[in-house]
This record gives sequence, structure tokens and C-alpha cells, in this order.
Amino acid sequence: LSLQQDVIAGFLYAILILVIFHPLVDLIDNFNLTYKYAPLIIITLLGFYLPQVAGGMSAVEKVEQQLAGLRIARRCVPSEEPAYLLDIHTSSAAQPGASPLVAVSCSNESLRVYDGAALRLLREYGARGGVLAGVRFAHTSASLVFSACSQGTVKCWDVRSATQKPVQVFSGYPSNAFISFDVSCGDLVVCAGTEKVEKDTFLVFWDARGITDCASATKEPLGVYSESHNDDITKICFHPVEPNLVVSGSTDGLVNVFDINKDNEDDALISTCNSDSSVSSLGWAGEGYKQVYCTTHDEGFCWWDTAQLDTEEPITLLHVLDARESVSAENQGLHYLVGGFYHEKAGKLFLLGGTSTGDIHLLSCSARGLSLVGTLRGGHSATVRSCCWSPTEESLLTGGEDAQLLLWKPGAVERSLTKKASLKISSSVQKRVRVHNTSLKSRKK
Repeated sequence: LSLQQDVIAGFLYAILILVIFHPLVDLIDNFNLTYKYAPLIIITLLGFYLPQVAGGMSAVEKVEQQLAGLRIARRCVPSEEPAYLLDIHTSSAAQPGASPLVAVSCSNESLRVYDGAALRLLREYGARGGVLAGVRFAHTSASLVFSACSQGTVKCWDVRSATQKPVQVFSGYPSNAFISFDVSCGDLVVCAGTEKVEKDTFLVFWDARGITDCASATKEPLGVYSESHNDDITKICFHPVEPNLVVSGSTDGLVNVFDINKDNEDDALISTCNSDSSVSSLGWAGEGYKQVYCTTHDEGFCWWDTAQLDTEEPITLLHVLDARESVSAENQGLHYLVGGFYHEKAGKLFLLGGTSTGDIHLLSCSARGLSLVGTLRGGHSATVRSCCWSPTEESLLTGGEDAQLLLWKPGAVERSLTKKASLKISSSVQKRVRVHNTSLKSRKK
């Protein structure tokens, strides 16, 4: 898309030069000064226009160069109990100039909170018998952190308090085992997705307002959606700026977009897209965040434009059956995808994947396909399981099966521990890859 824009811009500049500046050259020629001043005119025009054209062409390239130049700035101090780092999220800064907090959910059923600058462990919370499913900070408070639990609750802790007791518990129904969740952008609603139990799978919703006003109270669900998925709901993601929009992905291959302001589930379901495989991660992208993307457990990638729902244009921007084919063997190959992030400054969607030995590949997404931006080496020594891009800090956090939490920044020089040897850790939260029903059809466009 950027190439087309550059071609159009170049064509318009050419017309501008012909229409406006050609008469000027003719006027100068009437005074027999062309030979003397033509070089000066050409140099002036090039000096005026080329920086603008070059600037437009290099906006994405500059960001890609920045990403390829990411280097390790910090490693966390190893924990006494090593664990896979399964999900990472960062808080908003508590005050201008302050570093954000980093929360990590681990395979040993714990949630850890770190100082974002030094990666120093500040707090650690236990699920007390339940496996944690993801971690999220509140959007309006840097001190509140959430995590869902396989025991059928979503808990919220205040990291300013030394107590292990959550300030709020959102309870589900007796059979619920939550494996995904998210919090809406205004902290108004919490939504969690369940494993399939018998024939049932649910999206469960709670009112998240007034968390600190009713400390230690238990909140009951507002309601559920039960008809839109028929297998485990593996991922949930609220829209970054519209609190009523949420997207869910499942092992049934469906990616559903809902408007939860509607009165019932049928009306709320805006679109259903089919990834043809089990969804492993998803998110929003594009200008105004009108696009949805997902990765799958068999390393596929799908990207849709929901702005085209009411048009005759196709909504699928890209469907890659196997992203591993996008990285050549010369670059150690691509063994898996971790997730993705939308870079607002570049207006570009990027994916992050890696190798079993810990190398990280950054991939750029376009309608033409996936392309390798750069490879980050020397950090992890085993499979990378989680990532989080911070647009304010322009930094990347990664966590892996080697129990390491790494902070990457452009051109950074590491000032902490040396690389650890690969840790063979027995995890109770291995991702399951199922045989998928590819005959599922989209209910809507």
C-alpha cells in the first residue's frame, strides 16, 4: 500500500513541476539566463522535494530498521523457582517520567510484577491451585493487575499492597474453567473465555467499575455469550479505543467480533471470520484499529479488514497457511509464531516468531505477504512463549521456556547477567494443538 502511495505522490510531484515550474524556466529563458541559472533551479527543486519524498518512503523503513536494531537492555534476575513465562503485559506510567510496571504469568501458577526499567521483582502472587490464563494491567490505574484462573475466577490485585489477597474477585459459574480474558479500554468490563465442558463454551462478562470501592467483594457475572463458539475460547481482545468492541478466537477456528452494547448475542455478533485452524493469538490493527488479525497453533496467519463488512470488497487482507515458509533456512528458519503488534507510528503490523534455540524473528505484514525485518540473537536459549511491545518506551519484552524475561531496546548495551544455559522445565500448561475441523464456514461475511 505504501509503494502505491509513493508512486502516486511521485506522479503528482512531476505534474506540479511541469505545470508550475516549466513556465518559470521559459520566462527565465526569455532573458537568455537558462544556461546560467538552470543548474541552480534544478538543485533548488530537488532540495525542496526530495526530502519530502524520501521522508514519506522511509517512515516504515525507519521503524523496521529500529526493530532490527533491538538489543538486550536488561535481563531479570533468575527466580528461585524457574518457570515458563507465558504472558506479559505492561502498565501505563503511574506519573510522567516514571517507568511502567511489567506483569508476567508463569507456568508454576504464579503472577510476577517487575519494575519496568531494571526488571527487578516487586511482587509475586499465587493462583492457589489454579492455572493462570494471561495477565493485564488496568488501563486507568497502573497499580491494578488482573489474571484469570482455571478455577473459574478472574482476580485483581493492587501491587501497592504487600498482601496476597486480591482486592476484587470476579466469580464465574460452577463449571467454568477460564483459559483467556481481557479488560475493556476504560476498565468498564471484564470478559473471560472458558474451556469446553460437555457441549458448552462461554464468554462471561462482569461489570469492572468501582474495584477499589468494594475491596475483597466478589462480583457475579452480568451475563454470557454461549452460541458463537463451539470449542475452547483461547483468546479475547477488547478494542484499544472502543470499549464496546471485543474479538474472540477459539480452537473451532472462528474469530468473532462483538458489539457488547447490543441487547443480545445474535445482534452483538458483528462478524465471524474463519481461520481454518485453532487460534493462538489475536489483536487489532490498522488506522482506527478497524482490522483484526490472528495467528494459529499450526503457525498460520490471518488478517481481515472489518471496515469492508458493508461493502462488496473482500475483507481478507492476507491468509498465510504456514508462516514458517516466510523465513529461509539461511536465517535459521522459523519454527513458531509468538504473536503480533501494530506499530502506530509506522502504520504497520508486525509478527514475532522464533526458533527452538531462542532466536527471535520480526516479520512485517503487507497484502503481498510476510517479510523478514530482522533477527534478534543472543537472548533466549529456548522457545520464546510471550512478547509485549511498548509504544511509549519503544521497547520489546520477551519471555520464554528458559525462564528469562528480556527487555530489548534499539541499540542498547546489556548491563546485566550473562546468557543462561537452556533450562529444561516441566510445564503444566503446554499448549494443546488439536485436529481442526476445516469444514467450518463463516456465519457472516
